[in-house]
Amino acid sequence: MRRAIALAALMSVAAGAAGAETWTKFATADKGIEWSYDADYSYKDKASGRLVVMQAVAKPEAKLGPAGPGKSDGVGYVYALDCSKKNLISVASYTPSKALDIPANWRSVKPKKASGPENEALIAAVCPHVAHVPVK
Repeated sequence: MRRAIALAALMSVAAGAAGAETWTKFATADKGIEWSYDADYSYKDKASGRLVVMQAVAKPEAKLGPAGPGKSDGVGYVYALDCSKKNLISVASYTPSKALDIPANWRSVKPKKASGPENEALIAAVCPHVAHVPVK
């Protein structure tokens, strides 16, 4: 019986780790809004060579995120970044009422310059780690 309880506990911990989100704050904007990226979701896209990153917005005093898709306080975006050219493709977005839906043709979207304080901060925060993320 003890082994069964121990096994059940280990399986529960493993299941929680599989869906883990490791949010790293990279910018603070006006009115207490914070931007974070999910290090567990970040990867280098084999087909495009871009760094794909999920970012989320948070406002701690309003008990909003950061959180991933499907969470009651999850609001965010997925971007594909070209770190050398400092541009990005907006791949998808999500809110509590809108599921994350990654379109199959996102690689053909024309990239835009990563301008603005939040986009510039995202590039500065994640691009130094491009060599350490998995390639998918």
